[in-house]
Amino acid sequence: MEERPMAGKMDPKFGAKFLKSVENFNEYGIHFLFNDWWESAPADAIEKYVALIENDPVQGPLAAERYYAPPLSLAALEVHAPGTLGAHYLAFVRDHNLMESLAVGYRDLHEQFEATGVLKNLPDVLKHKVLRGYQTHDLHHVITGYPPTPLGELAVQAFQLAQTQFPYASMWIAVVTAHMTFIDPHLTVPAMNAITHGWSHGRAAKSLQFVKFEEQLDEPLELVRRRFDIRAATAADFVTPERHTPDLLVASTPPGDMSERD
Repeated sequence: MEERPMAGKMDPKFGAKFLKSVENFNEYGIHFLFNDWWESAPADAIEKYVALIENDPVQGPLAAERYYAPPLSLAALEVHAPGTLGAHYLAFVRDHNLMESLAVGYRDLHEQFEATGVLKNLPDVLKHKVLRGYQTHDLHHVITGYPPTPLGELAVQAFQLAQTQFPYASMWIAVVTAHMTFIDPHLTVPAMNAITHGWSHGRAAKSLQFVKFEEQLDEPLELVRRRFDIRAATAADFVTPERHTPDLLVASTPPGDMSERD
């Protein structure tokens, strides 16, 4: 019979992978760590994560639809008028040279993990959460105003965690706070500024989770923000400090990079 960790226990093998991510989360990213966890994840922790989504009066019904949007084509977005969510999203991806098919790339990675059997304990609702989350990830950046920088990414994850207690976002916070504590104290202030900004704004806003923003691309961005009580951040809120610059912010991998693991 396969052994699973007891309640309140972490599997030592996964613990070693967690520390690897703590040491350098640009080289061993959360998109790997998240998938590594399920093989040894405590059953009671999984049940709690499932219940937190399914029992939420707003998110539960949306999650139950298991909706996936067709991939967004940047060329198709050119029809949206200036000022709309679609136009802002198009500019966001092009201006920052981001992946047009981030969600497709992550689904490919997910299927690679799935084929090995390590995701057999991943419930369908949580599988949907992470795959759908990659579809809306950059849309959430646009709506919240958080830039596609390491600190902006951290703020987005804190925002998400404030709205949905989900292990992907939790792992971001756990890894970064462990790194600033045990490896680079210079990361403490900028990281905590990003985390607290994202957390407080996420708690104050209406839930963005599982929302079909692909159906709102022709609406003015400011209207969408008002609908969800979003007070948009600015890039100036997340400037990498020039003095005592954290080591991992000097030259970091773009968020969502799908590079190979060691």
